Amino acid sequence: MPTPPQPEDFGSRQIDLFRDLLCNTEAERDSLSNVFDLWDSIPRYVVSRQQQEKWRKAGTFPALHEVPFHYRGRELTATIQPAAMKGRDGIVRSYFPSANEELIEDVLRKIATDQNNGYYDPKDRRSGVVFTLHMVRKELERRGHGRTYGEITLSLEIMSSAVIRTTTTDGKTGEFTSNSLYLNNLFRVSKGKLAEDPEAKWFADFHPFASRALDELTYRQFNYARLMGHKSQLARWLNKVLSLKYLNASFLHPFEIRFSTITRDSGLLNGYAVVRLAVAAVDSAFAELHNCRPPLLGCPPEKKVVQGARGKIVDVVYTLHPSREFVVEVKAASKRRSLAEDSRQPVDNSGARQGE
Repeated sequence: MPTPPQPEDFGSRQIDLFRDLLCNTEAERDSLSNVFDLWDSIPRYVVSRQQQEKWRKAGTFPALHEVPFHYRGRELTATIQPAAMKGRDGIVRSYFPSANEELIEDVLRKIATDQNNGYYDPKDRRSGVVFTLHMVRKELERRGHGRTYGEITLSLEIMSSAVIRTTTTDGKTGEFTSNSLYLNNLFRVSKGKLAEDPEAKWFADFHPFASRALDELTYRQFNYARLMGHKSQLARWLNKVLSLKYLNASFLHPFEIRFSTITRDSGLLNGYAVVRLAVAAVDSAFAELHNCRPPLLGCPPEKKVVQGARGKIVDVVYTLHPSREFVVEVKAASKRRSLAEDSRQPVDNSGARQGE
């Protein structure tokens, strides 16, 4: 049986820092959450439910799905093993975590951040969240992504059964392999027998990479409300990438990103048979970042198409200019990170921080 978090885990220094968002008002705090450096750089929700249904009908559902990507100059591969779930009709079906599960994970992270239900065990380096289905459903509805209790429960079960293996593939030093569930130790405490009891208390441990981020402060504050307002999964991916990488956002420092990089690291464009259609999907995602409120981009991106023989698209270079709102958000996130790091420095007996 999974071990529930202990009372002291809800007040550990790491979870306090995770919840300590830098903002001026409660309304502003309501719009904020955290994005994880390594964990949110892994393309782990790339197989759509539509694609999975096609595989089922064709009898070609794969046992594993591999997604190569780059992380800070390193070549890695994410290998995903689907969850096998027995439906109410008695039929066992496999599910890869998809955009549905990604939204649920973002909501769980927000609940851990905003409603004092997050925990961190310093001894075992274990982090997670206590929640109810009602809390998850209410937050999803509030952000425009309504789900039934049954759909939420299915997503939780998929994330607690699907395995993701992350390995380095570039042959450089510092090689590693990580093998874990998306959510560990998912457990429901309910007096009733209904699996969809909306008031039952659940707890779940986050992925070890997320717990590592809490321990090492490798997460950043970002505009969660904007993220949840995006219609496309690709726009949400770009939002997180820019929140993690565009740290010098200003009117004097544009951000350059290539179509080939987006294709390689998002894993969300592999289903397009025609390159021009994939480029159109990227253009649409950037339009969301410009037209959302508050906007992330101050204007549509500058676009340079690199063509090969016979006008074939070889690549596209996008130059991005931040909105005023995004510049303010990035500065606040950097200040909050700096304050958190300062608070973690050891103090000597005189009360002065070491190194001062």
